[in-house]
Amino acid sequence: MAIATKPMLIYRKHIHTKKSNVNISRGLALNMDTRALRNPYHDYDGSPASTQALFDAQGKITPEFAQRLSSTVSELLAVMENGLKSADPKDCTVYTGWAGIALLYLHLHRVFNEDSFLQRALEYVSRSLKCLTRRHDVTFLCGDAGPLAVAAVVYSRLRMTQEADECINRLMQYHQMVVNLSGGLPDELLYGRVGYLYSLIFINQQLGQDRIPLQYVQQISEAILVSGEHLSRKFRVQNQSPLMYEWYQEQYVGAAHGLAGIYYFLMQPCFVSSAEHVHRLVKPSVDHVCRLRLPSGNYPPCIGDDRDLLVHWCHGSPGVIYMLLQAYKVFGVPQYLEEALQCGEVVWRWGLLKKGYGLCHGAAGNAYTFLALYRQTQNPRHLYRACVFADWCMNYGKHGCQTPDTPFSLFEGMAGTIYFLADLLQPMRARFPAFEV
Repeated sequence: MAIATKPMLIYRKHIHTKKSNVNISRGLALNMDTRALRNPYHDYDGSPASTQALFDAQGKITPEFAQRLSSTVSELLAVMENGLKSADPKDCTVYTGWAGIALLYLHLHRVFNEDSFLQRALEYVSRSLKCLTRRHDVTFLCGDAGPLAVAAVVYSRLRMTQEADECINRLMQYHQMVVNLSGGLPDELLYGRVGYLYSLIFINQQLGQDRIPLQYVQQISEAILVSGEHLSRKFRVQNQSPLMYEWYQEQYVGAAHGLAGIYYFLMQPCFVSSAEHVHRLVKPSVDHVCRLRLPSGNYPPCIGDDRDLLVHWCHGSPGVIYMLLQAYKVFGVPQYLEEALQCGEVVWRWGLLKKGYGLCHGAAGNAYTFLALYRQTQNPRHLYRACVFADWCMNYGKHGCQTPDTPFSLFEGMAGTIYFLADLLQPMRARFPAFEV
């Protein structure tokens, strides 16, 4: 099976020279300061006055702030639509292509309940289906599975039952290839088994939990476990981590390509048929990731690389936090929640990125960590932090940030920022798109 070229988000080791561990605290701050802008906001101080303009005591966004969010969504949508006129006409993907724009409009239809958004979703997903990769890429974000899954939901919302069923049938045709362990398919989210697994989960979340039988989800999860055990034995790390995964010969740690993203899914209720496997294989592997934590509270991009540079959803604390929170829910160990809270502190300090406002490696994606913490703890500190990151995003383009390669796309560009701003209108329902279950 052909593996796609590494996307731009990938951490490239040769760009930086190895750093010394001397004076590590000062060095860590210096490294991350080269990639983050100074956080200009005062932190939550516990007083009602610090939040009264943003949300009430029940966590409901105030009408004034909601109006500002909605107005910015409308303004940025107009800019995005104009920018998409020069987008790659052959990019079908959710990550940077037409299916991602369709997913945004599907989300806006749910939030605002405007039929025009669903029609726009249909328009963009139809473009996506006309230019599928046909390389047998099987994931939601970077393959053909994402466009098929999004199309199935859009068609279903429009009561186009036959077209929806056809998309789901086409999606399911990949299943046997995904569970086949001899095909060279990786296990991670962007290009591997977890990415296909999410496509099935997305269908069930949107159309009902029985639309894709649970056995198909469990078969993929079992294949991921067997693959992880095999690699752990190959690297002779069974005593440290019963499961191990790699992508392009690197053991990535974060959500996009690495261990944290894989373990997050393996800990979801019923995804793994045997609870004993979750406790015996997944929990000690999660603990191994926890031991990789850097002195700052951040996490490295790869095992064996101790440079503290990246505070992104794709690499670093903003993605690892979801694994930690899920581990806390499943195993009830306070340490997991404590380390998740530490991740939040890292994101608060270094999460306003020079890379921009996007989801994968930008301020909007980082803000979702606060919403995840808020749902778990109900502590208004985290909702406050999400709101001020939204304030930063609503001043789009005014901070001297870099322009992404695909500036209007869902995961690199403006579409992802719009998705987050709309999501914040209903904080308890907000989920990081194409990832959070």
